[in-house]
Amino acid sequence: MAGPKNRRQGPAAASPEPKEQDRQRTGNGSAHDEAGGVADTEPRENIFLLWPNIIGYSRIVLAFASLYYMPLHPRTCTLLYTVSCLLDALDGYAARLFEQSTRFGAVLDMVTDRCTTACLIVFLSSAFPRWALLFQGLISLDLASHYMHMYATLAMGGTENSHKNVDKSRSRLLSLYYTNKTVLFIACAANEAFFIALYLLSFSSPLLSPSLLQTVPDHAAAAIHQGAQVNSSLLRHLFTNPYSAGALELARANKMDSFWPWVLAGVSFPVMAFKQVTNVVQLVKAGKWLAEGDLQQRRAMGLPRKPKRA
Repeated sequence: MAGPKNRRQGPAAASPEPKEQDRQRTGNGSAHDEAGGVADTEPRENIFLLWPNIIGYSRIVLAFASLYYMPLHPRTCTLLYTVSCLLDALDGYAARLFEQSTRFGAVLDMVTDRCTTACLIVFLSSAFPRWALLFQGLISLDLASHYMHMYATLAMGGTENSHKNVDKSRSRLLSLYYTNKTVLFIACAANEAFFIALYLLSFSSPLLSPSLLQTVPDHAAAAIHQGAQVNSSLLRHLFTNPYSAGALELARANKMDSFWPWVLAGVSFPVMAFKQVTNVVQLVKAGKWLAEGDLQQRRAMGLPRKPKRA
């Protein structure tokens, strides 16, 4: 259309517009905002590349690596999984040290914790099928309690409120758990240690994993003692595929001493139980908090409506 185009022509059209001049001068766009004021010229932070979040990404990589080695290599898996868990304390320290605490980092940390623990417990469900229902319940409790607590905090406490800011009037147990860094670290570390101990016992303890004790026929055992050549038919009594990597690793794992895993399981069990009780309290308190909000909202809307008199 010719009209608008002609209105732009004139003395002002001889040079670029102010926004275009700024764009040419800085190479990064206009230095003026839409209202004509001076915009913030300080460099914009990349939240995804802050040090605590980089540590969080490292935790995810280590967790995936541990899951890869989990079925066949208990020692390697335990090392990788333990390092991933220990970095959970380091990212919080880095956030305070560099003043880089972010909501994205808090959510990333919680999601990583929940997912890695769930994956480990899923393996335990397959290793101890008789206890699968209990393990499934623990996964559900962990995910549900943290989700409801986070949602209740945002919905009732406001978007600026952290899920770790729990007032004593609401729950003394949750306030102690979230505000005391020592209690929080010990509870989370011991909880993971208990499940790691069960994982190691699935490879080393015939008491929990009777499949580790394989019966060999008497004539086959006599052949071994006599120094006879061990053929594939004998190995099939021990493993479905005697030449597989799983058979080799399981043979090595059977030499693992179950003493220390039992000690670790015994020491960490009370703390793990405390953590599960905390999850139950967290789930119940979050539900009640949301119900209080629903009740206030319904009252503000005049619900339930009083029945009209005839």
